[in-house]
Amino acid sequence: MTTKRQLADEFRSLGVRAGDVLLVHSAMKPLGPVEGGCTGVLDALFDVLTGTGTLLMPALTYTTVTKEQPVFSAAGSPSCVGKLSETFRRTPGVLRSVHPTHSVCAAGKLARELTGEHLLDRTPVGSHSPFRKLAGCGGKILMLGCGLSPNTFMHGVEEEAKAPYCLDPEPVEYTCVLEDGRRITGRYTPHWFRHILQRYDRVGELPDSSYLRHGKTGNGDAYLLDAAGLRAAVLPKMRVNPYFFVDVFK
Repeated sequence: MTTKRQLADEFRSLGVRAGDVLLVHSAMKPLGPVEGGCTGVLDALFDVLTGTGTLLMPALTYTTVTKEQPVFSAAGSPSCVGKLSETFRRTPGVLRSVHPTHSVCAAGKLARELTGEHLLDRTPVGSHSPFRKLAGCGGKILMLGCGLSPNTFMHGVEEEAKAPYCLDPEPVEYTCVLEDGRRITGRYTPHWFRHILQRYDRVGELPDSSYLRHGKTGNGDAYLLDAAGLRAAVLPKMRVNPYFFVDVFK
């Protein structure tokens, strides 16, 4: 079993530092047995980041908040992207951004600053999204046990590059129920991705991948990406070839 202290040491060896703004994508099973389970992983992350850092995790709801069931509850809608994400969402003091399908939870120094304006966006990863704000605040992305593929930050780069495949031409009317009970209804443009296989693992194949570090965490692999460096590498690539990080099939 991997202890919380061992986890913290492995995070530091990978490059996570006190004071970092860190977005975590995760899959718990590849890590193997961990002291304290999901809570133990969170304890280790907070230990490394200290009170000067900020921890973020996606709390996506695109499987349950849909065109047929278009109501998102900031307090009640569960995350659909793993046990660690849902455990973090339920942790006291964690803030959640307001977006019907692509909300983000955060705790720490910059939590309110990074989540507070997300309700202004009408696309999944618009300019007010915490995902898009990462590059501007020195943020890092930790892919913990899940490989490089499920990287929602890349959707923000796709939107910025105006990739022709990522947004649905038909908007959907969603209602967001805020923590205080207020309801906001608006028309949103959801993701599309019809006949598209996302291949964000290709960020590791670029000639200059200095923004990427690889290591072990527990029994699994972990990757740490510098958000600004990643954006600087992939945005020009997408503008030349919008389909570089996806495969098209019929």
